[in-house]
Amino acid sequence: MQEHHITVPRTARYYTLGDAYAGVREVWFVCHGFSQLAGRFLRHFSAIDDGARLIVAPEALNRFYLDPPSVPTPDRRVGATWMTREDRVTEISDYISYLDTLYDYILEELPRDTVQVNTLGFSQGVATVSRWAVFGRARFDRLILWAGGVPADLDLRQHADRLRETRLLLVVGDQDEFIKPEHIEEQEKRLKDYDIPYEMVRFSGGHAVTADGLKAFLGAV
Repeated sequence: MQEHHITVPRTARYYTLGDAYAGVREVWFVCHGFSQLAGRFLRHFSAIDDGARLIVAPEALNRFYLDPPSVPTPDRRVGATWMTREDRVTEISDYISYLDTLYDYILEELPRDTVQVNTLGFSQGVATVSRWAVFGRARFDRLILWAGGVPADLDLRQHADRLRETRLLLVVGDQDEFIKPEHIEEQEKRLKDYDIPYEMVRFSGGHAVTADGLKAFLGAV
């Protein structure tokens, strides 16, 4: 048995908040976490939709049912994931290509030097935007890692320079049940070992992006 790959056209879904033609000063690309959908994830960002921001939420290409087969199909909730361990290298390559294409499309009508471009990843989306920042064409003014860190399999000996090109912010809730103090210490040590500047921003909350958390983040930076 031999494994093969073929590249095919694929339609991707994304959502936006804000008007690209109404004096936008900031563009935010926000990548959801595991089992979320982009439209639901984007609702949290309405708290910072002030007319000067265009907020773009791409949806991961892989969707699946969250509920067991015992739940009638029309009632089964749906989520999405950026990747799994299966054929992971190809899936990473595919979502980086997808995100680069979306970046080019969004900025086609917005001269890059007139706007600040931020990308925010939450939970599983943290690994997604970290890899995008390193391997993609897109360039960001701020890389915001919310409830997660630079993935361990990203070789910083080779790719630290790309992370130094952006303002890196680590955002952690003080009640996050998945992010333990030792995880934070390990992440900080790794970044310091490779001379990657970063800022740590803490907010009151758990493993989630919330309106209050976003407001606290903007107030801190």
